Amino acid sequence: MLSYRVISFDKAPKLQDLETPVPRSGEVRIRTAAAAVNFSDLLLLKGRYQDTPPLPFTPGMELAGTIEACGPDVSQELKNKRVAVYSGQGGFAEQAIAPASRCLILPDNLSLTDAAGVQVAWGTSHIALTQRARLQPGETLVVLGASGGVGLSAVTLGKILGARIIAVARGEKKLEAARNAGADITIDPETDDIRDAVIAAGRADVVYDAVGGTQAEAAFRACNPGARFLMIGFASGDLPTFKPNHTLVKNIDLIGVNWSAYWKFAPQRVRESGAHILKWAAEGKISANVNHHFTLKDTDKALTLLKERKSTGKIVITPHPTEV
Repeated sequence: MLSYRVISFDKAPKLQDLETPVPRSGEVRIRTAAAAVNFSDLLLLKGRYQDTPPLPFTPGMELAGTIEACGPDVSQELKNKRVAVYSGQGGFAEQAIAPASRCLILPDNLSLTDAAGVQVAWGTSHIALTQRARLQPGETLVVLGASGGVGLSAVTLGKILGARIIAVARGEKKLEAARNAGADITIDPETDDIRDAVIAAGRADVVYDAVGGTQAEAAFRACNPGARFLMIGFASGDLPTFKPNHTLVKNIDLIGVNWSAYWKFAPQRVRESGAHILKWAAEGKISANVNHHFTLKDTDKALTLLKERKSTGKIVITPHPTEV
C-alpha cells in the first residue's frame, strides 16, 4: 500500500510502501478514491496543527472511498458502501483507516471526488454561518480568502441564506471565481483598502475570516454594531489583533469555529450537518468546487499549489484515479 508519510517535521514527507492496515475495534478500512487537501494538512507537516498525530503518520484529513473491511465490532453491512469520512489523517494513501462512527454513506449520484472535497469546507461554512453566526436574510457577509475551497463555500452558502456577499481575494482570476460562486461585491486587497471598501458598501454584519492578519483587522474595523466575527483560520500565518474596547463598544461577537472539534463534543450535530451537505451536493444545489486533481505520486505538487496560494477551489488527490 502506497502512503505519503511524514517521518520528521524537519524533513520532507515521502511515499512509502506499507503493509495493508487492519481495522481495529470501531474502525473500518477504506479503499481511498479521493482525498481533499486542506490548509490544516500544511500545518500537520510541520507539527503545528492542534490535533497533530504522533510520528510517523499519513496526512489527508478528509477522504471518500469504498469500505473494504470492518473491525470486529463494526457491522459488516458497511462493507462495500461508498462513504465520505473526516478521519483527521490517513487520506493520502491507497487505503485508510477511519472511525466507523464518522462514515457518512453517500447518495448514489454523488461522485467520490465531490464527496471528498465537500466535507471540511462546506461543513465549516454550514455550522459557522447557520449555527454560530446565525446569518439572516438581508445581512451583509464579508468573506476573507473568498477564492479557496472554504471561502467559496461561504460565498455560496451565504447567498443561499439570503445575505449580500462581499468577497475579498487577490487577483482577477480569484475574484471571478468568487463572483461565479455568488459574490455581489469583490475587493482585491492588492489594490483596494479593505476597510474603506467595506464601509463604502454599508459595513459588515458578519465577517467570515479564514485569513487572519491585517485583512482581518481591516474587516473588523468595518463592522456594524452587533456584528459577528467568525474566526475560521489564519492562512496568512499571522494572528489578528483586535482592541477589546472596540469589541465592547460596538457589541461585536468574536466567534471561534473549529469544525473538526465538533466530532468530539457534538458528533451528532456534525453528522446531521454532513448528511445535509451531501444531500445538497447530490442534488446539485452546491458544488465541492474541485478544480485541481493530482495523483498520489504528485502529492508534493498538490501541497505546494496550496501553500503558494495559486489554487482556486479545492485540491483533490486520487490514489486510484480510475475509481472516482
